[in-house]
Amino acid sequence: MRLGASGLLIGLLTSLPALTGALLAVPIGRFLERQRNIVPWYSGMRVWVLWSYALFGLLPFVLPLAWVPWAVILIWALVTVPSTFVNVAFTVVMGGVAGPRHRFALMSLRWSSLGAVTAITVALVGLLLDRGKASFPLNYQLVFIASFVGGLLSYLFSRTITLPDNPPFEQGTVEPAPVAGRVTPRGVGRLIGLRPLALVHDLRAAPQPFRRFVASAFVFRGGVAMAIPLLPLYWAREVGASDAWIGIITTANSAVLLVAYFIWSAAARKIGVGGVLIATSFGMACYPIAVASTSSVAMLAVLAGMVGFFSAGNDLVNFDLVLSSIPAEHQATYVGLYQTLQNAALFLMPLVGTLLAGWIGVAGALVAAGVLRLVGAGLYLALGIGRSAPEQLAPDSAQQRRNP
Repeated sequence: MRLGASGLLIGLLTSLPALTGALLAVPIGRFLERQRNIVPWYSGMRVWVLWSYALFGLLPFVLPLAWVPWAVILIWALVTVPSTFVNVAFTVVMGGVAGPRHRFALMSLRWSSLGAVTAITVALVGLLLDRGKASFPLNYQLVFIASFVGGLLSYLFSRTITLPDNPPFEQGTVEPAPVAGRVTPRGVGRLIGLRPLALVHDLRAAPQPFRRFVASAFVFRGGVAMAIPLLPLYWAREVGASDAWIGIITTANSAVLLVAYFIWSAAARKIGVGGVLIATSFGMACYPIAVASTSSVAMLAVLAGMVGFFSAGNDLVNFDLVLSSIPAEHQATYVGLYQTLQNAALFLMPLVGTLLAGWIGVAGALVAAGVLRLVGAGLYLALGIGRSAPEQLAPDSAQQRRNP
């Protein structure tokens, strides 16, 4: 954006990687399901994602500045392949580490820690970009390169996670049991999972709670994705927020995570997973509408803190709903299926948002994104998503005790 990229180009920054993820999530899930242990894939692929930050920092040294936005988009689209490995493996690995009873506790601690680091780091980075001695684009380059170096710590820790081998290897086989009704793609279709019939059969073979959840989540996440490119456009171009203020807005969004995850974890025990899902979804739906109604950077920071609070609870119950609504022996495949649909929304809706902003303005497009989120929240309510007793709050079972 600082290099003068158009709204459509900023939308492509979100949409093109999502398209790659939509094509690859299911075959990657099936691939991971066949691996003896997916932890090496989870940790190893993170390094390739981190390298993209280093490349972003180096681009202005080797390319004219006018070419850099296009190069960034190309690199970010390519790096979605290892990123999709990380995204699919993350859910399975974290679910295996925590077990059904401890998902909320583990993810609350993990994401609140992440929020603390993000709040501090982004505030400092915003000040550095705005008031540091380095001029543009060198100041941004230094931040990207530092992100790569710091991110290597994540790789060093993630590679030490220990999980037992997948059940198929414990049973002496190398292929996972087939899912009922699955149509196996052949040739190129098998490689990238493009057979629509196979996708339909996978959805039909899935448990009904999973089908209802992914359908309503597709609509709601479409509204979330629609606002992704619109928010920085509104902050910088409509309101005129400086880098320092954008850092403060992001810090406000992250700082609330220190307590938000623990509050929503406790709330889930009181009102259930479904109650938290509905409350947080409606809270998130109000956010883009509220942003479009203000031109105060201070109020934008307050609203960012508000949506951070609701997003924490939403992420927490979504993580649980994915794992609790699918068969344990096919987690990687169904997580890939879920992420395929989420990436489809992430590909389409940012483009819709930026195109709509060209017709009715950024503020009007933000309101439309809020309305779409309201529709998704209404589907959660109408379909009774999460209304049954959450699995992780049930008494221990033999299967739960086997989880590490």
